Amino acid sequence: MASAVLRRLRHAAEYGLVASVRFAARWMPDRAAAALGTLVGLTFWALDGAHRRLAVRQLQSAFPLRSESECRAIARRMFGHFGRLLIAILKFSTLDREGIRRRVEYEGVERVEQALAQGKGVLIFSGHFGFWELQGMAHPLALPPMQVLARPLDNPRLHRLLEHARTSTGNGVIYRRGAVRRVLRALAANQAVAIMIDQHIQSTDAVYVDFFNRPAATTSALAALAIKTGAPVVPVFALPLPDGRYRMIYEHPVPLPPAGTPDPVRELTQRCTDVLEMYVRRYPELWLWMHRRWRDLPPDVESIPGMFPSASGEGFTE
Repeated sequence: MASAVLRRLRHAAEYGLVASVRFAARWMPDRAAAALGTLVGLTFWALDGAHRRLAVRQLQSAFPLRSESECRAIARRMFGHFGRLLIAILKFSTLDREGIRRRVEYEGVERVEQALAQGKGVLIFSGHFGFWELQGMAHPLALPPMQVLARPLDNPRLHRLLEHARTSTGNGVIYRRGAVRRVLRALAANQAVAIMIDQHIQSTDAVYVDFFNRPAATTSALAALAIKTGAPVVPVFALPLPDGRYRMIYEHPVPLPPAGTPDPVRELTQRCTDVLEMYVRRYPELWLWMHRRWRDLPPDVESIPGMFPSASGEGFTE
């Protein structure tokens, strides 16, 4: 009973803090909101020594030719970036459609349109990279709304706030447990379904692929659905622009493996992971290095929890 009361109090305090920041961000000019986000991120950089150390160690492993000081500089910029992402999500959640549209530009929309013309739906994928939540909000302003595959937040009040942000421009949300039928129905209705592919997976749908030359347990759901349905697979990325706006990029579809490929699910998962890795190598400060993507970590960081719970039991189920 006492733990439940403490949990409710913690949830109320978390929501109150986020709601207050959201209210302030609503009235801030974009540059001031970005500055606030940077401050938030750098505050976590200063206070969260465990995740700071985890981010640096993972960067050193991914970029062995870079010095520790270079990796620390990237990690520090990454903390600043995710602070800006947090404030940008809150600010975007207060904007109308025109307010969002003024702040984004699109590249490659025709690739999704061509994919939808095949009539099999589209599987859109990304990672915890750049401004992925803003991409979701902006997507229905240039293309038909999509279904977003997501995991519920532990705090129910913050969960409702984020769900409102995700659905405010027309998207739907599908939660992972029991998602297969809903995803298949969406694809059969020629809708797009968005999936993240860079979380460590411990469920039965995990497949190991190389990510920065190291094996990483990755969801096989994206590849399995594409092979089952024939739906095109389109990578998406949202990058910041120098003027404070954002570019929503729809990349070329990832080709499905040819017939006769020994392990087509693993092969397609690897191809999709390679596209994500290409973007992370170009812009390493935009990826979530404080999340434990790999499990074979040095002893000094192996006990540090990632930013998300491991996805055990969160795989695709009927």
